[in-house]
Amino acid sequence: MAVLPTPKPTPANRLSPAQAAGAGAGRPESANALAPDSVNPALPALQALPYLALPIGVAYSGGADSTALLLAASQCWPGQIQAIHIHHGLQAAADDFVRVCQSVCADRKVPLHVVQVAAGHAPGESPEDAARRARYAALAGTATQSGLGGVLLGQHADDQVETLLLALSRGAGLPGLSGMAPQFERGGVMFYRPLLQISASSLRGWLMQQPIAFVDDPTNLDERYTRNRIRARLLPALAEAFPQFRTTFARSARHAAQAQALLLEVAQQDLLLVGLPPAIKVLQALSQPRQANLLRHWLQLQHATPSAAQLDQLMVQISACRTRGHQIRLKVGGGHVSRVSAVLHYRAGAGKSAEQ
Repeated sequence: MAVLPTPKPTPANRLSPAQAAGAGAGRPESANALAPDSVNPALPALQALPYLALPIGVAYSGGADSTALLLAASQCWPGQIQAIHIHHGLQAAADDFVRVCQSVCADRKVPLHVVQVAAGHAPGESPEDAARRARYAALAGTATQSGLGGVLLGQHADDQVETLLLALSRGAGLPGLSGMAPQFERGGVMFYRPLLQISASSLRGWLMQQPIAFVDDPTNLDERYTRNRIRARLLPALAEAFPQFRTTFARSARHAAQAQALLLEVAQQDLLLVGLPPAIKVLQALSQPRQANLLRHWLQLQHATPSAAQLDQLMVQISACRTRGHQIRLKVGGGHVSRVSAVLHYRAGAGKSAEQ
């Protein structure tokens, strides 16, 4: 179904997507002004950021979170903001989202890039993961082509909690329990998440008081998706039982991220000792936890992600490899780990070596 911009307190602000698309350039400045004595919760978060290279992009879906982020960014850095809307084409309402984004950006005099992507998923890959991968690739490509110094993302504290709960449900280790990083690099572009300490309700509550249209994505209500079930069922229960859960979950994520950074440093040091490709005899001298940490790091360098069972079996084989004739050949990720003389090699895909 078509998605309407979320109704505001007065009937005059209840725009259909078609109305919003035609309302931009002719809207009087007074209608475009934000409500007085009201501070966008995203604004202090942006002001607290370290130096950013300008101009900078905002990933703008048209939803409440990215709309609040866009308004705060255009207030912080007038004339230095460009919006990027990714059109996945996965639902009928996608064109309506574009029209609302065009109207808001025209009102704020913010250049808008609308990028269409094909988010088909590979066998064994979830549609959500495929869409996410395509979205980040499109954001990075647009930022590079437009000369942007980075891209601001609208993920907030509720998104961080959902991410941690998803990680727990999947038995994730420290990388998953670290949640979403405040900043990261992908495709040669820096991405920033300045809203991770801000609740969704505060962003939405502020925006509801403004004469600015935004959209509600109907797929966010579809509880066939795990993240939506967490949002609809678990977050209200957490809020009732543990009112400070957003703050405490964020703190746990930071602790996990610090511990993971330390493990990465240890793995890098151990890899210098073990060598590339890894020497089996030197590996055997490491403790089991340290050996597991190193093997994960080495395999990630080969773009392979081992399951817990694969990693356990590899370590059993390494421990048993005490004679010259002992062979190792195990499937790991999308390839195989094998013994070649006194070292381990990883071959990706159909026999093409990824080891350099």
